[in-house]
Amino acid sequence: MQGKRVVFRVYKNTENVEKTSPTFINRFVQKFYGQDTTNHKGKYKHHRHGLMEDITHIKLIRGVIIILESDLEKVLNFLKEYNAEVYTRDITLTHEDEKTLNKENQ
Repeated sequence: MQGKRVVFRVYKNTENVEKTSPTFINRFVQKFYGQDTTNHKGKYKHHRHGLMEDITHIKLIRGVIIILESDLEKVLNFLKEYNAEVYTRDITLTHEDEKTLNKENQ
């Protein structure tokens, strides 16, 4: 079975002052992976839903994910919004990768 390896890097944009702050990268992570957050010293807890929660994937290390070919366009469109540097490659999934990606699909 074929899959896609997506390698990406989001840069702080030096041309746009708003996008040079650490909050820019934090917002990207929240929208891409999702994030549990707390307010008032843990009194209120909530979850910010991310794109990758709806897409079956395997996160290898920061900025490297394995996804099915059918989900590639959604991921690339999202990364394009953040002007991310992106590299994709076709890969042959191992038996374990297939089980993980198919298990999450069902």
